[in-house]
Amino acid sequence: MDLEIRVVSRPGKKNFFASYENVTEVIQTNNFFTETSEWYEKLCQDIDIVIHLAWYAERGKYLESSLNIECLSGTLNFASAAAEHGIKKFVGVGTCFEYDLDTVKGLDVNSPLNPRHLYSISKSAAFLLLSKLFLNKKIDFLWTRIFYLYGEGEDDRSLVAELKKKLKLNETIDLTQGKQIRDFMDVAVAGSVIADASMGSNVGPFNVCSGKGISVRQLAENIADEYGGRSLLNFGARKDNLSDEPFVVGIPSKVIDIDK
Repeated sequence: MDLEIRVVSRPGKKNFFASYENVTEVIQTNNFFTETSEWYEKLCQDIDIVIHLAWYAERGKYLESSLNIECLSGTLNFASAAAEHGIKKFVGVGTCFEYDLDTVKGLDVNSPLNPRHLYSISKSAAFLLLSKLFLNKKIDFLWTRIFYLYGEGEDDRSLVAELKKKLKLNETIDLTQGKQIRDFMDVAVAGSVIADASMGSNVGPFNVCSGKGISVRQLAENIADEYGGRSLLNFGARKDNLSDEPFVVGIPSKVIDIDK
């Protein structure tokens, strides 16, 4: 399928997209969420499908940051402009943190919601508001809820990146007991799933996850084994986070009716 892709990025990222043959235009912005309605409207001209990935996500700060309110406001302004320009489908990206995580069962798209952080509350509010907006406009709306990602481009402070960095240096890594069960997925795989669902007939909430739970301890051991460095893992050196849910595993949604 021949596609023409218009990308919006931060300044300095234009060369990153140069190698992608389907990217025909790269528009740069210092802050996507504070642009004018006129800017959003121009951005949406001659566009059929919008995939809105942007949000504030600085590790260690994003969960309770007031910037989530700015992201929510900008998202609503952008979505309103997109709806006025007759797009066919709008795709947003949410989070597994929107769900009620007091459970030991797999989370499907019909599981109850109970967001607890400013981040997840803002994401959930975006989902509810955009669902109604696009329903009224008779525009397809897909909301992809992402679970735990790792892979290319991740923050150096993330678990997987930090493990690999210290294992390469043969340094000891202080960890919690690692009993938490999580649903991990490579970001490249997650991106492919979102792209396929966007091109398919999927609408409504959609889980982007592996459907397989693994303990943080087992994940760390698997990575350490690649370096022959399991002895460098110091489990129990850090206290468990009391707000860290013991079990977060999703039930993957299926892509339907994609025409490749």
